Amino acid sequence: MKEFERSSCIMFYVSYDNEVYTHDMIKEYLKNKKKVIVPVSDKKNRCLILSELNSWNDLKLGSYGILEPRADKIKKFPLEQIGLIIIPGVGYDEQGRRIGHGKGYYDNLLRNSKNALHIGLAFEIQIVKEIPVESHDISVDKIITEKRVIDCKKDDY
Repeated sequence: MKEFERSSCIMFYVSYDNEVYTHDMIKEYLKNKKKVIVPVSDKKNRCLILSELNSWNDLKLGSYGILEPRADKIKKFPLEQIGLIIIPGVGYDEQGRRIGHGKGYYDNLLRNSKNALHIGLAFEIQIVKEIPVESHDISVDKIITEKRVIDCKKDDY
């Protein structure tokens, strides 16, 4: 996808459980010397801290059972320098509305991310006719499944 090729700085979620697997993508981008940013959950403030990842080996099991950079490897990174954000979701509709895990971490992040393209990864079975939304919910620009790419905004990036 051209957005992946063009972006020199990509934020990935580090997949766990039944999410679309991102580990190999992260390793590939690290190998290709692109800037890889991963989230660190800040439970106290209910937000994500963004950290540049230099090596897959810098990760350890962290909050919510998700791999995160070890404390001594956290290298904070500014949101406005990220060109592409890869987002997990429990479910999506074709308009880009999503249901996350209910904590609002990604909605808060996306609300403050004006420059980046927001791409959700999902399995086709996670795409439904309509997702009910609330005022705080933030939609994604595109969704990638194993079968297709859904352009939710219909803009040319």
